[in-house]
Amino acid sequence: MTDFDQYDNDDDIPKSKTQIKREMEALQDLGKKLLGLSKNQLKKVEMSDTLREAFVESGRIKQHEAMRRHLQYIGKVMRTEDHEAIAQRVALFDSTSAAYNKLFHQLEIKRDALIGENSKEVLSQYLNDHPEVEDIQLLRQLIRLSQKEVSQEGNTTNRKKLFRFLREAEEKRLGLKE
Repeated sequence: MTDFDQYDNDDDIPKSKTQIKREMEALQDLGKKLLGLSKNQLKKVEMSDTLREAFVESGRIKQHEAMRRHLQYIGKVMRTEDHEAIAQRVALFDSTSAAYNKLFHQLEIKRDALIGENSKEVLSQYLNDHPEVEDIQLLRQLIRLSQKEVSQEGNTTNRKKLFRFLREAEEKRLGLKE
């Protein structure tokens, strides 16, 4: 019988020091990404008051070594946080992340569907899914103008405006924008 046979599943196997160190470094890296966010974006990330105070404190730190130690502290505090939810929220702010690109692509598909042949059904479904949309008249107008652009195969001004409208509505729904 080997040492590992005594454990029923992977959850019972104790973590190695290397694994623990990797996890701590990942939390510190997430802390660095959070430090890179604007104050407005940081407000939209759900976290404890202790962690929020640590980010406020980091604004006063000027020395490199002190900042390194403070990032270790942030990593320690983040152990008690829902760091996966925080990472997902940060990814939506980062235009190079897969989550941001996926959201962007989904909005393009939605815009194209709203302009397409079944636009009335798609619009009614969109409005059912997004009751927070306030300016329905503007949305309908942008759809009509975008359809006209597609038929004329001309510029893309109104399609861009429609995409921007959809993006802002989605950001508001996700709490990324006020």
